[in-house]
Amino acid sequence: MFYGNSITESWAGYFPGMFPGKPYIGRGISGQTTPQLLVRFRQDVVALRPKVVVILAGTNDIAGNTGPSTLEMIQDNVRSMTEIAHANRIRVVLSSVLPVHDYPWRRGLEPSGKIIALNAWMKIYAARVGATYLDYHSAMADTRQGLRADLSNDGVHPTEAGYRVMAPLAEKAIAAALRR
Repeated sequence: MFYGNSITESWAGYFPGMFPGKPYIGRGISGQTTPQLLVRFRQDVVALRPKVVVILAGTNDIAGNTGPSTLEMIQDNVRSMTEIAHANRIRVVLSSVLPVHDYPWRRGLEPSGKIIALNAWMKIYAARVGATYLDYHSAMADTRQGLRADLSNDGVHPTEAGYRVMAPLAEKAIAAALRR
């Protein structure tokens, strides 16, 4: 199961072609932040009993979609989702936040440093709690630490080309999580 915001929601339409024969489910809702994801985690993840949940979240928090969020607030919500998944015997893949140089709907926030810091924390946290860390950021970042122009039309959301970069990375992370 892939769980997250608009990036996940848009990707789900490509699943049949990118993951042929795989029973992957997309549970993304556009614009959502980590507190909103946490609120629906039991009904949209636990109730469906997936073997693995691939969580991609945090960029909308950094963009301030539901008000100001500190990195600590985002981390707390990611921790809670991970703990709930583990308590229900669901393996967790924590995905890096995709690179963003500027949000088209909220210009001037300079998010790249916060994204890099959150991803660094997530990598350490995943190792500490037995989750799998999935690094999309390194494969998709340009020299400004934004999303490469060939992978996105708006600097935030991947195009099909962007999802094609993400798909094999996700497959590898899911396989690693299943081996745990």
